[in-house]
Amino acid sequence: MTAYLLDCLNLAGRWIHLITGIAWIGSSFYFVWLDNHLVTPASPDDAKRGVGGELWSVHGGGFYHAQKYPVAPPALPGTLHWFYWEAYSTFLSGLFLLVLQYFGQASLYLVDPAVAALSGSEAVLLAVTLLAGAWFGYDALCRSRLARQGLLLGALVAAGAAIAAWGLCHLFSGRGAFILFGAMLGTIMVANVFFVIIPGQRRVVAALREGRTPDPEDGRRGKLRSVHNTYFTLPVLFAMLSNHYAFVFGARGNYGVLIAMSAGGALIRLWFVLRHKAHERGGRTPAWPAAAGLALLLAVGVALAPRGIGPASAAAGSGSTLSPAARAQQIIAMRCVGCHAHQPTVPGFAEAPKGVMLDTPDQVVAHLPQLALQVRTRAMPIGNLTGMTDGERSELLDWVDHGAPR
Repeated sequence: MTAYLLDCLNLAGRWIHLITGIAWIGSSFYFVWLDNHLVTPASPDDAKRGVGGELWSVHGGGFYHAQKYPVAPPALPGTLHWFYWEAYSTFLSGLFLLVLQYFGQASLYLVDPAVAALSGSEAVLLAVTLLAGAWFGYDALCRSRLARQGLLLGALVAAGAAIAAWGLCHLFSGRGAFILFGAMLGTIMVANVFFVIIPGQRRVVAALREGRTPDPEDGRRGKLRSVHNTYFTLPVLFAMLSNHYAFVFGARGNYGVLIAMSAGGALIRLWFVLRHKAHERGGRTPAWPAAAGLALLLAVGVALAPRGIGPASAAAGSGSTLSPAARAQQIIAMRCVGCHAHQPTVPGFAEAPKGVMLDTPDQVVAHLPQLALQVRTRAMPIGNLTGMTDGERSELLDWVDHGAPR
């Protein structure tokens, strides 16, 4: 019953996280698009009132006329719409999932003894410290003089993210490292909203109410953080999806995969942002960001193509007198069936992951391609919880490569 309840909470948390995440990303991407499509106001009167740009659009059977005041309008409007609960709700639901699954079952999802000898509590403490430290480090950079040098600041933030990806993958299991990387960027994104963007907007509103001239620096700071958030978005989405693809987070040198996929996503997002401003370049959009991003994704695909596990591992054997088929079934029973069974015996699993059951030889053969991929990439057993050796991996793969004789 406890395992069923955990599954229900996980499903509810994921559903809420997905709903609120779509709302946040949708509004964020829309405003980036809107800001980049603004043109000089057609009416001189609008320019005199302080309108810095305007845009006409059509959608849903009607026409919309949006105008932007670079700092603030002359007077506060009667109704003002804010955008922040989407971000806060996404963060809270994501935190709920992180605590429920990764912190609550840290020994299973965060710890891999082959990566670092951590206890579950040590892994949680380290993860929380890294998440908080990443925000404080990033925020300090953005508050420094480098904030006036956009390209240099962006390069330093990207370098910091790459270093964090490397460090996470050398401390936690692959699955845990990828999720924590996404959580790190997501935390920075929502902290930008909570600590910088919304407080700045509130100060502008307060100044208008009190008849004071708003400080334009609040708008500049908010714009900088919004720009960073839009480039963080696709790497965060990749990290969220990655836990469904063990061959990605379980690969050797998985930190390189994480860095390359994140950089590819950011470059593709850059192409879209540049495309928004194509009207400033006569309708032309440079192709290099999209080409570079796609090249990185392709390179990852090629690098992760299944290969043997290496001659040193292949040479290792068990000395067993069993037939290859019987030996394969023995290894699967010892190392895999604890989770992949009709009734799993490993704590934390109410049912077989992804419905893959390996209780019988017929079930093993039915799932042979998935089994071989997980074993070849060392993604399974999760965190090598059951202690599968390289020799056992070699025996299993040798059996598969020879047609899995029965």
